[in-house]
Amino acid sequence: MTTIYDIAKKTGFSITTVSRALNNYTDVSEKTKKKILEAVDEMGYYPNSIARSLTTKKSWALGVIFVEDLGVGIKHPFFSAVIESFKQNVESLGYDIIFLSRNIGGEEKSYVDHAIHRGVDGIIVMCSDFEDKEVQKLIESPIPSLVVDLHSDKSSVVYSDNYRGSILAVDHLHELGHRKIAHIKGHQKTFAGLERLRGYRSAMENYGLDIPSSYIADGGFFSYEGGYDAMKEILSLEDRPTAVFVSGDNMALGALKACKEAGVSVPDDLSIVGFDDIEISKHITPGLTTIRQDTDLIGKKASEVLVQQINMRSRDYAAVTIPVQLVVRESTKAID
Repeated sequence: MTTIYDIAKKTGFSITTVSRALNNYTDVSEKTKKKILEAVDEMGYYPNSIARSLTTKKSWALGVIFVEDLGVGIKHPFFSAVIESFKQNVESLGYDIIFLSRNIGGEEKSYVDHAIHRGVDGIIVMCSDFEDKEVQKLIESPIPSLVVDLHSDKSSVVYSDNYRGSILAVDHLHELGHRKIAHIKGHQKTFAGLERLRGYRSAMENYGLDIPSSYIADGGFFSYEGGYDAMKEILSLEDRPTAVFVSGDNMALGALKACKEAGVSVPDDLSIVGFDDIEISKHITPGLTTIRQDTDLIGKKASEVLVQQINMRSRDYAAVTIPVQLVVRESTKAID
């Protein structure tokens, strides 16, 4: 059976250096890590989890929390894609993930209680609701944590550039000649909803375009049904817009359904831009023009920041903003 001593002997590095490389410490160079990991693969080394935990004083488990109250948790394509990327990255570093809820053995507990019960080294929180008291309690606890899709000065955070994405959407519509641009907003309890509305307002103001109050419809918590109802509201207006920027692709799918039922052709009668670039967006007819969130990079950065925070035993927080990209498909066109 191959041991860490065999890896040290083969590579010529000390046992301490090998251990730190395997645990992804930042003070080990990438060149050294590469050589050690190649030896690990070649020799088939697999560390005993119990021995490793005793040696490193870590459980090698990370908690994952989805805030259920928003109704946009793990079932939402954005969050599920991010957590899949996060999972792949932390598993390559030797971590297991545990999904934490507010229930232990049939008894309701706090997220902090469950995290302590499981003995996790750190927690990633998938959350958009900055008012959630249980999440606030968690990020104020001593357990290393990172929040996706929410801004906080009490925890490390990773999120897309929602504000910039909205500007890209309005810029695209303006370049196509649209001047009457409405917005289906996400719920204002969510960070993404707020930032995307802020970006929309800023871009419209930059072009000197009016925003009638009726041009901003509430799509709720980024659901298909919310987008459907909001678009029906917009289509009922006497002075209809020529384009609509929708704060999420799920809502945009509902909006497209409402247009079809009303006999409104997209993009001939109305152009639509979404936000997320979920997988189905490129397969529907018409293909949805949207703002792409890089879920792979969000998950990767989240894993790097959280693991570094755990290894450094630091309370220094990082805020990482991930760039977004406009993806032009068939749901938008220039005004004739």
